[in-house]
Amino acid sequence: MTLRSRAATGVASSTGVPARLRQDRWPELACEPHPPRPFGHDELGVITVALAVCLLFDRRSERAIRALWDQLESLGVPSLRSHTHGRHVPHLSYAVLRSWDLASVTAALSGLDAGAPVDLSFDGIGLFRRGRAWLLAGAAAGLATRQERAAAAVTATGAELHKHYVPGAWLPHCSLAPRAPLAQLPVLAAAVYDVLPLHARLDRAALINSATGELWPLETLP
Repeated sequence: MTLRSRAATGVASSTGVPARLRQDRWPELACEPHPPRPFGHDELGVITVALAVCLLFDRRSERAIRALWDQLESLGVPSLRSHTHGRHVPHLSYAVLRSWDLASVTAALSGLDAGAPVDLSFDGIGLFRRGRAWLLAGAAAGLATRQERAAAAVTATGAELHKHYVPGAWLPHCSLAPRAPLAQLPVLAAAVYDVLPLHARLDRAALINSATGELWPLETLP
């Protein structure tokens, strides 16, 4: 059963959370396996539920990004490390879905040809609304094509793609600080530029549920 198909009852799960989980914001990504947890809320009370198609970093690259998260935390800048449930891992998202059927999405992605590991060079900082700071990656050959193929595969199952992940609007990025106050941006920028450029490799993929923190590894790399 999909999240949308449960809308008739008004309940998305046994937690009693309403099934109409619409939001015009960048979804938060929970990125480690964990037993089911209650649905999360942001500071405005908006329910944050999404399923993300994530590329995950190799061990060396993950350590480098975690070290940057730790440095930001030591400077008083809340990073993704401590955000919400605190189980996030470094990632780059191909797609974020607002409604989905897990089995169908998994099967659709498994049907894609396996791709080679993705090598990226992060050499800048970007900002989304609400103080969301992220690492900006240079354009890797074929990456946009791979993202478009993954987005097409999941939407063909009837899943609803978040508007920021529609091909042509998608920006490849790695989240650093989801709620950086304006006054802390100079501190954040100085810490990040101390370690850039950051050369990284993404060699795994997974589906990640933002509300529960659950992670389902994909057999291939889209």
